Amino acid sequence: MNPSVSYNVSSSPHVRSPLSTGQVMYDVILALMPATLFGIWHFGVHALFVVLMSVASAVLTEFVFDYLTGRGNTLYDGSAVLTGLLLALCIPASVPLYVPYIGSVFAILVVKCLFGGLGKNFMNPALGGRCFLLLSFGSAMTNYAVDGVSGATPLAQLDSGAAVNLVQVFTGHAGGVLGCSAFALLLGGLYLWVIDAIPWRIPVSILVSFAVFMGLFGGDGFDLPLLCVHMVSGGVFMAAFFMATDPVTSPVTAPGQLFYGCLVGLLSAFFRAFGSSADSVSYAVILSNVCVPLIDELVIPKPFAYRDSAADAPFTFDRKALLPPVCAVLCVLAVSVGLLRGVAGVTAGIVEQRQLSENLTAYRVLLPEAVDFSIPDETAKAIEGLNGAAWGSGFGNAVIQEAVSGTDAVGASAGHVVTVRTMDGRDGPITLSVGFLPDGTLNGILYSELNETPGIGMKVKEDAFTGQFVGIPASTLTLGSDIDAASGATISSTAVVNAVNAAIDFHIAYGDMMN
Repeated sequence: MNPSVSYNVSSSPHVRSPLSTGQVMYDVILALMPATLFGIWHFGVHALFVVLMSVASAVLTEFVFDYLTGRGNTLYDGSAVLTGLLLALCIPASVPLYVPYIGSVFAILVVKCLFGGLGKNFMNPALGGRCFLLLSFGSAMTNYAVDGVSGATPLAQLDSGAAVNLVQVFTGHAGGVLGCSAFALLLGGLYLWVIDAIPWRIPVSILVSFAVFMGLFGGDGFDLPLLCVHMVSGGVFMAAFFMATDPVTSPVTAPGQLFYGCLVGLLSAFFRAFGSSADSVSYAVILSNVCVPLIDELVIPKPFAYRDSAADAPFTFDRKALLPPVCAVLCVLAVSVGLLRGVAGVTAGIVEQRQLSENLTAYRVLLPEAVDFSIPDETAKAIEGLNGAAWGSGFGNAVIQEAVSGTDAVGASAGHVVTVRTMDGRDGPITLSVGFLPDGTLNGILYSELNETPGIGMKVKEDAFTGQFVGIPASTLTLGSDIDAASGATISSTAVVNAVNAAIDFHIAYGDMMN
């Protein structure tokens, strides 16, 4: 050994790649540019501010953490910029700017930095931030609006039975989160695949397993247009090409990636078909991220340069360890699906009859003189023509669901009831019915869906609040002057007043046709 030569001693494996972390990150950022630019163009200048706030807060959080903990500056690798950009594309463009700020701080500080920084996070930071925002700011995270006009997402339209334009959904013109263009995401994903930045096995296995499960258990069979709508909406493309392919939180071997992709696809479809939230791909990816260490443990890479006559591949299966958990997962999934389908089939008629009975009970309370109820053809066509979109402007996410007319014992009009569903509740959607007497005055409201926080938001159900909607003229109501907000429940009160105002406006427009 020449003593004048300096040798670098490092641990195995002794593999070098021309790619740097920064190059990989900036390749992904470049791939996200089509979706980002389309979102800004489609949703307007506020979308640009959302992107800038999300990226800036992610970068600033990582810089401050590095500074306070004495670590080297890690901003140049681009991972913080990518996390902020991914988070921005996964939230509505109309959210207040504090939402992306808080989400990025959580994603970088809690999910990434506190677990050791880049390469040590156990879940995708951007998805961790998004799920935190969904739990913390449910109303803002479900407010999908374009130019101040709220509208239903494609998944919400499908859930309500409305028709959905596949081309509009694919291009991103149907609304949704900021990165809603499946076409732009597909372009970016194909770019990453061409430059070999992501393994093809993960996106392909996600999309195939998702489509197969939805075809078998989604309720519509293998209806190609509906399957395509499900595929290009609800974050499936974002997860397949950008979230699930994160090298830190995905398996390292080819068979592990196939198994992981199938798990993401099956969980996404399972939650879509049977869950209460149509947009649940984020939770599917995070749950699969948690399973990655187990997958890597079961699919064991062989040592470098190792070959034998029994196996010539760079990996091997620990079949004895792999078989029990795989069989258990498949059995649990199969039994769960079978039970859910069976229960749904048995109870479908019962649920429908119960809902009808509950509706009639509410109608009779709101219109005590009515002995019969009917749905006028004109209002039914008007509601169907809305295609699940919010009613008017200035009423938030208030969607008209039903309008019925009541008649008394001699066949005269006993009034009308308009049912409205709004997504602006503090902790979830609110559905209520508004009663209108023949003279045009309100005769109260009744809730059929209310998920607000007990002791706070649920105060809007108390008589002190609901009693204000009895015996007043059917004209636009203002919170604070016409209606007093429930104490400590301003957001919930605002959502209710907006829903009632939407019902009033609809009644003014179609009341004559309902007689």
